[in-house]
Amino acid sequence: MNEKPKLYMLIGVPGSGKSTWVKNQQFWMKDCAYISTDTYVEEWAKTVGKTYTEVFEEYMPIAVARMAGAVNGARDAGKDIIWDQTSTTIASRAKKFRMLPEYYAIAVVFRIPKPEELQKRLANRPGKVIPSDVLQSMIDGWDEPTEDEGFKEIWRT
Repeated sequence: MNEKPKLYMLIGVPGSGKSTWVKNQQFWMKDCAYISTDTYVEEWAKTVGKTYTEVFEEYMPIAVARMAGAVNGARDAGKDIIWDQTSTTIASRAKKFRMLPEYYAIAVVFRIPKPEELQKRLANRPGKVIPSDVLQSMIDGWDEPTEDEGFKEIWRT
C-alpha cells in the first residue's frame, strides 16, 4: 500500500508548547522534515550575534522564503512534514494546505495556557519577545481547526 505522506500541522500561540512537544516526540519524528521559520530566525540571530527579537522584523521575509524552499524540498522527496508555526487562523492553514494538497493532514492543537502560565513560559525565552498586542491578536483571532478545512485527524495535546 502506497500511503500518502503526512503533514503534522502544529497549531498554537507562542508559548503553548509546540516546539517543546516536538523535542519530546523525537523517537517517531526522526525521519520527518521539521519546518519552522523560528529555526531560520534563530540561526541568523546567532550568526550575527543578536537576539531573535532584534533580527525578527528584518529577517522574517527571508526565513519565510527559506521555509517555503524546505517545504517544497520535503514535498518533492515525499517526506512526512512537521510544520511548527502558530497556524491559529483558517487563512494561515489554508496557505499550507495549498502547498501540500496531496498530504494526509493532522492538526496537532495546543491549547492556550492560562494567562499566568503563558507569561511564565514566554518569560523563559530570553531574547525572544512576543509583543503583547501581537499575542493577544492571535488569541482573539483563534480559529478552531476542523476536518472541513482538510484535516483528516485532529489531535489535542
